[in-house]
Amino acid sequence: MPGFGSDPWWVVIIKILLIFVFLVVLTLFNIWLERRVVARMQHRLGPNVHGPFGLLQSLADGMKLMFKEDITPKNVDKVVFIAAPVIASIPAFMTFAVIPFGPEVRIPFTDTRTHLQLTDIPVSVLYVMAVASIGIYGIVLAGWSSNSTYSLLGGLRSSAQMISYEVAMGLAFVGVFLFAGSLSTSDIVAAQAAANHVSVFGVNLTIPGWYVFLLFPSFVIYVISMVGETNRAPFDLPEAEGELVAGFLTEYSSMKYAMFFLAEYINMATVSALATTLFLGGYHAPWPISLWDGADQGYWPVLWFVGKLMTFIFLYIWLRGTLPRLRYDQFMKLGWKVLIPVSLGWIVLVATTRALRHNAGDNRQLLMVIAGVLLVGVLISSFIPAKESEEDEEVSAEFDAFAGGFPVPPPPGVTVPVSVPAGASAYAGGSSDATTTTSEDDRG
Repeated sequence: MPGFGSDPWWVVIIKILLIFVFLVVLTLFNIWLERRVVARMQHRLGPNVHGPFGLLQSLADGMKLMFKEDITPKNVDKVVFIAAPVIASIPAFMTFAVIPFGPEVRIPFTDTRTHLQLTDIPVSVLYVMAVASIGIYGIVLAGWSSNSTYSLLGGLRSSAQMISYEVAMGLAFVGVFLFAGSLSTSDIVAAQAAANHVSVFGVNLTIPGWYVFLLFPSFVIYVISMVGETNRAPFDLPEAEGELVAGFLTEYSSMKYAMFFLAEYINMATVSALATTLFLGGYHAPWPISLWDGADQGYWPVLWFVGKLMTFIFLYIWLRGTLPRLRYDQFMKLGWKVLIPVSLGWIVLVATTRALRHNAGDNRQLLMVIAGVLLVGVLISSFIPAKESEEDEEVSAEFDAFAGGFPVPPPPGVTVPVSVPAGASAYAGGSSDATTTTSEDDRG
């Protein structure tokens, strides 16, 4: 890519160190922020002792994990058990190599100019998805190597979940690629810099260049997919403590557990940064700050980029504090039967729109009519009742679990038929010559 690959070696090292420090500090801050926001939602204080406003609480937790005893259960595959956290955490750092934090700037105290981005390639978005998918192996191998049923089930759930939602996430990107004409992150950000002027039925409208406005369905699909991809509530089914204790993390402790924790929060930052880059204009300033001529110059764009990224992080925390966990079958149904079909239909509509605009000129009225007809068709189909299955049509006799007073034991002196199954009370009825009597001592 033009302007990339020509930085001096010391500039590359500085960029790598800055990205690493940024992600580690951001993780510590996000853990503190999540505790404070959820505490506020639940009318609690949250961390407020270690440091100002409790800001050092995350650092204290990290130090505690470092000095915790590192336990390795018997009969685990030790090589895979130790390698799994490393496989999960390293790709989380690598994905930020192609995320643009800002435009070309001059390094202070030098005459060297460089982009606020480590590097860029013609297929940067595919690189992010490829590297992020490697992290799935870490979770799956962690569950498989732990020699634990709960861990194995958590790893299997995670593999199915992350692979399923990667499909919907990839389909959400197609509309962006069609509009931007590139898979490079820097090109996609540059394509969102200018506003779009649209004439609909003679009315001139100005739409911001951000793809969140032009491709809103793609944005919604991506936001849902990114929450499922990172195993966060309400989609944290691989770690559902009510079903799997802690899922694939059950047998991990000390720093190996901390590395999984670190990978999860960095992955949250990765998908949030990708959403900012592809749909919210990247590092470009939002309105009305964009009216200032110097808003997109120098190091100011880094502030706008981090602000947008933190908006998505707050969305993660908000969802965790408000929504209950879905059932696993509901979650998979949402991915395969809703998000993927809707994504495919939206891609067909976007591709048709681009083709008609390219071949038929600037006939936007025809495009709006086609989009309206399709929208009406979707709305009508949503009101068509679903066909009931044969199981739903069968009406079974209602079972009363509390019939006969169960599970309350019979009063003293009441005869209980022996033929009644264990746990049933004397009021369940039945006839039998063999009887027993309950006394006060028996009820103890």
